[in-house]
Amino acid sequence: MAAQQVELAYEDHPSFTCHCSAVIALQDELVSKAFSGRDGRGYLVYSTSNLRMGKKEDRRLMTGVHTVADVYCIGCNARMGWYYVKAAELSQKYKEGKYLLEREKLIKENGWKLNI
Repeated sequence: MAAQQVELAYEDHPSFTCHCSAVIALQDELVSKAFSGRDGRGYLVYSTSNLRMGKKEDRRLMTGVHTVADVYCIGCNARMGWYYVKAAELSQKYKEGKYLLEREKLIKENGWKLNI
């Protein structure tokens, strides 16, 4: 019931959904489309919904070592990307507290604006 209420609240807003139709993030939460994930291009977003967090681990990424936790859809348990817990380098601190969502795992819904 709670997951259904979350989806209804996002009904009229441009959003990212999982292939199982769970709403993952609103377009308004998009920070950047210029990121790379494990499986290709990715989006950096401020916040998400309907995700559960996996175990934290240090991972060497293209921009250095980061402490991250993979995130999974609560609807179908698909790995959607990761959450940036901590960045080792000062220049990467802006990523802390944000999510990297894998573009291949997402569907754009509800009238996206093309100028973003």
